[in-house]
Amino acid sequence: MAVQKKESKILVFGGTGYIGSYIVKASIKFGHPTYVSQGLTPTKLKCSISFNPWGTMDEHEKLFSLLREVDVVISALLSLSVLDQLKIIEAIKVAGNIKRFLPSGLCVEEDRVSVLPPFEAFLEKKRKIRRAIEAANIPYTFVSANCFGAYFVNFLLHPHEQKEEIITVYGSGEAKGENFNHISLLAHFSVNNKHDVFPRFLAVAGI
Repeated sequence: MAVQKKESKILVFGGTGYIGSYIVKASIKFGHPTYVSQGLTPTKLKCSISFNPWGTMDEHEKLFSLLREVDVVISALLSLSVLDQLKIIEAIKVAGNIKRFLPSGLCVEEDRVSVLPPFEAFLEKKRKIRRAIEAANIPYTFVSANCFGAYFVNFLLHPHEQKEEIITVYGSGEAKGENFNHISLLAHFSVNNKHDVFPRFLAVAGI
């Protein structure tokens, strides 16, 4: 008799945002019991499987109790809340049962890029989160998709607006555009990072 595979319970912080909603949908698609928090103010998402009013991240006991119910934590918090992940990291360290943590900020490889301010100040916050995760000695995966084509093209270039404007492009001109991905593929990759990720990711992506 075949043993039924037990899917990991996944908690997504920031699960009602742009990136987070894709991650939640991917988690549900792959059959994971999925818990969603908007961030500091939990909100129920229509497509979520499970939701409980856990309170804010400042309520430490509720956060610890929540983490003890799940196996994997994925953060998709907004850039303004990136340092709130320090609370999550500390709670994961104390809970001691989390099998994998994926911090937010999936767009660029902050340890390998050099950018202009004020984006550099934001990347420095992300580096602080990375160093805190490494120091906490908890299981983690850093995911970097470089850029999301569907997001950045619309946000930066506004291709649907009928107007002419001058755009300044910095750099040597040697950069290529092969690393632009759709957010749904990144979400599938993030959810399945802990086991046979590449075969499953390629199958979903149709590659």
